[in-house]
Amino acid sequence: MTEGNFVDYVKMHVSSGKGGKGSAHLNREKYNAKGGPDGGDGGRGGHVIIKGNENLWTLLHLKFQRHIRAGHGGDGSSNRSTGSDGEDYIIEVPLGTVIRDTETNDILFEITEQGEEKIVAEGGKGGLGNWHFKSSTNQTPRYAQPGIPLEEKDITLELKVLADVGLVGFPNAGKSTLLSVMTAAKPKIADYEFTTLKPNLGIVKYRDYQTFVMADIPGIIEGAAEGKGLGYYFLRHIERNSVLLFLIPADAPDINKQYEILLDELRRYNPEMLDKDRMIAVSKCDMLDDELKAELKQELDQTLPIPYLFISSVAQQGITTLKDKLWDMLN
Repeated sequence: MTEGNFVDYVKMHVSSGKGGKGSAHLNREKYNAKGGPDGGDGGRGGHVIIKGNENLWTLLHLKFQRHIRAGHGGDGSSNRSTGSDGEDYIIEVPLGTVIRDTETNDILFEITEQGEEKIVAEGGKGGLGNWHFKSSTNQTPRYAQPGIPLEEKDITLELKVLADVGLVGFPNAGKSTLLSVMTAAKPKIADYEFTTLKPNLGIVKYRDYQTFVMADIPGIIEGAAEGKGLGYYFLRHIERNSVLLFLIPADAPDINKQYEILLDELRRYNPEMLDKDRMIAVSKCDMLDDELKAELKQELDQTLPIPYLFISSVAQQGITTLKDKLWDMLN
């Protein structure tokens, strides 16, 4: 998927259908001159429904749909005939989509399961026909209820990527390269910072035909929570990851300090992220000889508070071991 096709934030205006009017018809058949009221009820207005679809990965199909309208309910008619219900409008979204009220920014609900349906704008009920109001003292009511008006609101759809493993690291740490090696994904790779501007997903094939999903999150820098670099715009995608894999290059001045900076940015964005399982992958280790690697290992054993692993995506070093460790953490 190209960067331009990854859409994870959409605003739209939705309106349900209004309820149909009840009928105030009076029966006037040739052989039933005093047939009385027989006006039917109005039909229900259509709902606007959000539905989960596991085959969708982005909100691209909704990018240009700014106004959504459901069908109006039909009016009641004679012989107690009820009007037709308005047609529902179903908006299909990928799993992990959060729906907010644009005006208040409150979360209305979120879609996390295949086929899950939630009504975001409820259609108006149809009005009652005049036959409901007849009585011994009011045998020919010449009135009926109008339908309930439609419901309108502005909503915001936010996609939070559902992935098992999220790659976290500074720009140019090798996240896209690792994703391309471990999965069939083809992210953009170049020798400059902020190569990745949109999250990339890939499916990691493991033993016995088992798989798990890995997400490459655009690079975080110190101060991202205040909007520096790409800001915290993409940090919401990390909220749904089960395991966080911190990728820090072997030539970093201080690996432990870089890990603490990354962890602090996640903490400032959402403290609950610290509850996730974490592991560090020291990347680009093909630059180190055995002696340097031994010295670095001795230093990291004393400073790093979580498990770590030496890897090299280009030289395919430690990739199988990394898959094993990630699988153990996921299960």
